[in-house]
Amino acid sequence: MALPPSPRQPGTASGLLCGVGAYTLWGLFPLFWPLLGPADSVEILAHRIAWTMVFMLGGLLLFGRWARLRGLSARSWLLVAAAAVLIAVNWGTYIYGVTSGQVTETALGYFINPLVSVVLGVAVLNEQLRRTQWVAIGIAAVAVIVMTMSSASVPVIALVLATSFGFYGLIKKTVPMDSVTSLAAESVVLGPIAAGYLIWLGASGAGTFGEHGVWHALLLVSAGPVTIVPLLLFGTSARRLRLVTLGALQYLAPIIQFAWGLFVMHEPMTPERWLGFGLVWAALVLFTVDGALAAHRSRRKLARYETTVVPEAIVVEVPEEPAQSTK
Repeated sequence: MALPPSPRQPGTASGLLCGVGAYTLWGLFPLFWPLLGPADSVEILAHRIAWTMVFMLGGLLLFGRWARLRGLSARSWLLVAAAAVLIAVNWGTYIYGVTSGQVTETALGYFINPLVSVVLGVAVLNEQLRRTQWVAIGIAAVAVIVMTMSSASVPVIALVLATSFGFYGLIKKTVPMDSVTSLAAESVVLGPIAAGYLIWLGASGAGTFGEHGVWHALLLVSAGPVTIVPLLLFGTSARRLRLVTLGALQYLAPIIQFAWGLFVMHEPMTPERWLGFGLVWAALVLFTVDGALAAHRSRRKLARYETTVVPEAIVVEVPEEPAQSTK
């Protein structure tokens, strides 16, 4: 009798590590983008897209994966184009928020983002939540409402960040290609446009590349690998984890951003912000403990099953001895 498959999906552990790595790096992004001044947010976005394309295409050529890009179907290219537009909107909005001194609102966007991912996972992919997970999501929703109500206006930046990256994650979950090919294809869609804009910017004398020393130019070029590493990690985790789990991991980035603002930038913390931050932590603890207990119950159930299975009888056929001669 064959044993039932393990409840643990293949690649779950590595997918979890990749997801944690991706969101930790994204949480540290507020340290990097302000270094690219005096370039404005649009020029930074163009450099980010253009250099991502250069490094990704170089990687495909180096590792012999160019054929995968050439073999994409029309449907795949449509999905890639949609993902490219969504991530460009997300990048541009985030860079603008960080460089304009609105780090708190960008963090709020990534607090809302997991809720969007969970809603998409349930509504589009028919993923199921346990009762405790619903409670955790409800607590997180209350936290978002508290932090939103403490703002003086509608958090447009936060809402754009949350919805654009939520739908981007959904496409990455369903796109029929590996994360490297997907990211390379996305950069091919928008890279030429970004490169053309940078050429025009340089010709008009409005660009900053090469005008503020070698260090500034190198920082602009580094926007490519700084972008690629967490996106590759995210793409891998999106393929190996349920979207609900991915949504829970997305709290890491805004938590790191809030910690950076509190302990390094010494930003003021209102009572509403402290309350929201505490509720998010409570939701994370509840979600994590529930997942750990569910995994433990699954392992115990599988162990009990393995000890009660009666092996099927093994029949060994012994060839008959030839009849002895009567001579």
